[in-house]
Amino acid sequence: MDYLINLTKENIQQVVDTSMEKMVVLAFWAQPQPESVQMLQTLEQIAQAQAGRFILAKVDCEAEIEIANYFQIQNLPTTLVLDKGRPIDGFAGVQTEQQVNDLLDKHLPPLWVQEFDAIKQLLAEGELTPEELTQLAVKLKTVYANAQQAAEVGLVMADVALQQGLLADAKALLAHIGLADQDSYYQNLMAKLALAEDAADTPEIRQLQQSVTEQPDNLDAVVSLAKALNIAHRNEEALELLFAILQKDLGALDGKVKQAFMDILTAIGQGNALANQYRRKLYTLLY
Repeated sequence: MDYLINLTKENIQQVVDTSMEKMVVLAFWAQPQPESVQMLQTLEQIAQAQAGRFILAKVDCEAEIEIANYFQIQNLPTTLVLDKGRPIDGFAGVQTEQQVNDLLDKHLPPLWVQEFDAIKQLLAEGELTPEELTQLAVKLKTVYANAQQAAEVGLVMADVALQQGLLADAKALLAHIGLADQDSYYQNLMAKLALAEDAADTPEIRQLQQSVTEQPDNLDAVVSLAKALNIAHRNEEALELLFAILQKDLGALDGKVKQAFMDILTAIGQGNALANQYRRKLYTLLY
């Protein structure tokens, strides 16, 4: 059902049935009543801004007198909140957008819940492209802030980070999950993280790390290590290694260090928080 509808005798039962699952706001109005038209416009703006959070059912009292009589409407405008088939709240007269939002917030989940549910639905539908995962990660960051770092959002963020190969990000998010929220989903993500970390610690990387430790001035070895770390999705370690060299010499190894740094940023992709962070760091050296 659309979230903006005209209530009539033909669809009223469907709307009542819908209110068993989703809250319905009934807006009683009539064209000859300017205040009711004004109130209706305010309600429409709110419904459009919160698309899908509730259903706005508009009742033209000139055309639907029987419905107005059924709800015992005495004055226009009148606004009723319908939940599970019965009115639970409402008001007569004109109210401001803020007053209406305050009323809705008393009966509806926070706004972030709707966007969070949509994100979870996308994840449940199957494989997503790297670009789609990046877009979801950006949206989740906003939801996480609006949800005041709720554990349920943090777990989904960690899940997305693991799918992106951002092991450090996933590990940091999971470290903030309190004991009370360490459910089966948390345990599943911890197991995935452990497996990913084991897979990322290859013999090649360990050998290159030893070479760099023994010969810290061997920049070719450092570049090789950074590339190997990138392949293992240990991008923060790779970028930090290269950036430490670039801080001392932007033209190190005839520009090969800078090129490797840029290649890794490109591989991570646009919109990635880590890539953006290190791009800004590079710009501070360039300008």
